[in-house]
Amino acid sequence: MAVELSFLGISSGVFCVIFGIYEKLVNSVLNLFKNFKKNFLFLIPIGLGGTTGVFLVGKILNFLFASYPMPTSFCFIGLICGSLPILFKQANQKKRFRLHYSIFLLAAFGIGLLSIRLETVLPALIQIDTNSISFFYFVLAGFAMSIGIVVPGVSSTVILMCLGVYSHYLNAVATANFAILFPMGIGVLLGSILFLKMIQFLLDKYYSQTFYAIIGFVLGSIFVLYPGIEFTGQGILSILLFMISFCIGLAFEKLDNSH
Repeated sequence: MAVELSFLGISSGVFCVIFGIYEKLVNSVLNLFKNFKKNFLFLIPIGLGGTTGVFLVGKILNFLFASYPMPTSFCFIGLICGSLPILFKQANQKKRFRLHYSIFLLAAFGIGLLSIRLETVLPALIQIDTNSISFFYFVLAGFAMSIGIVVPGVSSTVILMCLGVYSHYLNAVATANFAILFPMGIGVLLGSILFLKMIQFLLDKYYSQTFYAIIGFVLGSIFVLYPGIEFTGQGILSILLFMISFCIGLAFEKLDNSH
């Protein structure tokens, strides 16, 4: 499910953070062969869930966002907001909160808000003819795209728009155009390994600062989803779904405390 949400403007990494698996996911991928059985068994259900999300749940989500954008968006916003207590708890689990940690949160939040603005203006500013793009440029685009895959709250959409290949990427996915998908896949693979190692280093050395930055990106993703509010039947339903999903998000903390 989270994989498909990246097409809707929200990073799949956000939901890995919300579900409390982000740090373990990073370590499992990078240390796959150090404890193969344990890491493989952890990654398999995530991989199956991601595949299911793209081919099954993703179609349902696309329908819901297209037909009922306000209630669906508020449902996910509630889930994110309800999960914030456990995110702050995770950020402070190794060191107590220090005031300067808020700088990392605010900076990441600002970047998230800027990405929303860029996503609206870039398509008109940057247009590149597919025929003029080389194989290695698509590799570079995939490499840059991996930042949005690895770093929660950073939009791959904005990154590909900056490089002028977002529409080409969407068309390639829709038509299974491997002339574009293959080089981009190479770039994503190389970039993911590099940026996962960087995230692992930052979490090892600067855990709280890094996690507060991640929270800032997560908060920014709320504004990516926010569709506005109208006090109609759908608006009332949206508020109700927000409250329900908010309670579900809070329940994650209770589940975490039970372990």
